Amino acid sequence: MGSSTETASSADTAIPESNRGRPRKARGSKPERGEKGLWNSVKQQKYLYFMSIPFVIWVFVFSYFPLWGWTMAFQNYKPAKSFWDQKWVGLDNFIELFQDERFYLVLRNTLAMSLMGIVFGFVVPIFFAILLNELRGMLFKRVVQTVSYLPHFVSWVVVAGLVTKMLSIDGGIVNDILVALHIVDEPIQFMAKGSWFWYIVTASDIWKETGWNTIIYLAAITGIDQEQYEASRVDGASRWRQMWHITLPGIRSTIAILFIMAIGHLVSNGFEKQFLLGNSLVTDYSEVLDLYALNYGINLGRFSYGTAIGIFNSMVSILLLFTANGIFKKLTKESIM
Repeated sequence: MGSSTETASSADTAIPESNRGRPRKARGSKPERGEKGLWNSVKQQKYLYFMSIPFVIWVFVFSYFPLWGWTMAFQNYKPAKSFWDQKWVGLDNFIELFQDERFYLVLRNTLAMSLMGIVFGFVVPIFFAILLNELRGMLFKRVVQTVSYLPHFVSWVVVAGLVTKMLSIDGGIVNDILVALHIVDEPIQFMAKGSWFWYIVTASDIWKETGWNTIIYLAAITGIDQEQYEASRVDGASRWRQMWHITLPGIRSTIAILFIMAIGHLVSNGFEKQFLLGNSLVTDYSEVLDLYALNYGINLGRFSYGTAIGIFNSMVSILLLFTANGIFKKLTKESIM
C-alpha cells in the first residue's frame, strides 16, 4: 500500500500544475488537426503533389492565363496596336450582340441541338451499357464493345463525308433502301432540308460517341456489389428487375455527375459537326454560337465582337453548371463541387 501511494504521488508531481485536473489523452488518439497535421500530410504525399505540378501549370497556362484576352471584348481591338493604345468601348460589343436578330436565331439552333444531344446522346449510352453488362458471352461482349467505340477515333471530317454520301440522292444507301421498299417515290434531299439538319447532326453524334461514353458507365457498373444480384436472384427477381432496382441505382452518382457536366456545355457544343455537315441551303438551321463567332467575328476581323460572344458562352455555361449542381445537390445530396 505504501509503495503504491508513493508511486501515485510521484506521478502527480511529474505533471505540471497547469495541466493538473485536465483529462488525459488516451493512448493511440489522433493528434489535433491544425497546421502541424496539414504539413505532415503534405510531407507524406509530397510525391503526389510533385506529380500534379505539371498539370496545374498546364491548366493555368491554357485555361486561366488566356482570360486576359477577355479585355478585347471591351475594346475596339486592333492587332497592330499595343494594349495601352487600344480604344476602350465599354459594353458596346455586348449591346450590339443582343440587338442582332441573327444572334437569337443562332442561339435557338445551339440550344435545340444541345438539348437533343443531351436527351438522346445521354440516354442511349446508359441503355447500351446496361445491355452490354447483361451479355454472358465475354468474347461477343468484347467484340461489340470494341466495334461500338471505334467511331470515336474517326475524325469528324471522315464522319461528315460518310454521312453525306449515305444521305446523297446519287447512290446514297439510305435513299436506295427507301425507294426499294417503296416508302418514297423519289430520293429525298436530306442535306438540303433545314428541318432535317438537327436530326442528322444528333444521329451522327450518337453513332460516333455512344460506344466511348458507354465505357464510363460500364466501369461504374463493375463497382456494384455482386452480392446484391445474388440476393435478388434468390428472391426471384428477373433480370429486368435487377437492372431497374440494382444497376441503375448503383450508377446514379456517375449519371448525375456526367449529366451536370453535360448541362454546363449546353451552349458550348462546338462547331465541327455543324461546319462540316452544313451548307448554304441549311445555314439558318446549322449555324451555332461558336460558328457565329467565327463567321461574324474572326473572319471579318471583328475580334472584339467574337470575344464578346465567347464571354457570353462562358458565363452562361458557368451559370448553368452551378444551377444544375445546386438542384441535384438539393434533390440527391450529391454534387461535383
